Amino acid sequence: MKTLSLIALIFTLTLSSCSTVRVVSDYDSKTNFSKYKTFAFYKPGIDKAKISDLDKKRIMREIEANLTLKGMTVSETPDMLISIFTKERERIDIYNSYGYGYGYGYRYGGWYGGGTYASSTPEGTLFIDLIDRNKNELVWQGIGVGDLVMSSVEKKEARIKEIVTKILAQYPPGSETK
Repeated sequence: MKTLSLIALIFTLTLSSCSTVRVVSDYDSKTNFSKYKTFAFYKPGIDKAKISDLDKKRIMREIEANLTLKGMTVSETPDMLISIFTKERERIDIYNSYGYGYGYGYRYGGWYGGGTYASSTPEGTLFIDLIDRNKNELVWQGIGVGDLVMSSVEKKEARIKEIVTKILAQYPPGSETK
C-alpha cells in the first residue's frame, strides 16, 4: 500500500516539475513603440538585481539577442534603457494521494486515503523594464515567473533563454502570437 502511495507521489512530482513559464506585460498605451530603434543596459538598475553576475550576463545576452531579432541595435546613445529586477520565493504545492486497496468497510477492495504530501520549489520572477531614455520613464514592463531548479549550467541557460524569449515575445505591444 505504501508502494502505491510512493508511486503516486513520484508521478505527481514529475508532472509538477514540468511547469511552464508564466508571462505578462504592461505598458504605457500612449507610447509610440516604433520610435525605439536603439537600446543600452541600465547598469545601476541591473547591479541591484539579487542574482549572480553570471545569471545577469546570461539574461542580458538573451535580451540583446531578442531585441536584435526585432531590428533594434545596441548604442552608446540609445532611445531606450533596459533594466532588470528579480524576486525569488518558495512555492509550496500540496498533493492528496489516493490508492486502491482494502480499506475499512470494503469487503473486496476499494479506495482508501493515501495521505497528503507537500513539496517546495524555488520560483523566480524576472522583471524586464524598458525605459524611455529621453523622458526617463518606464514605458514597458515584462514579467516572467517560473521554477528555478536547474541541475546543470546548460539547463540553467536554456531556462533563462526560455523565460526571456517568452517575456520579450510580448514586445512591442500587439506583437505577441496568439
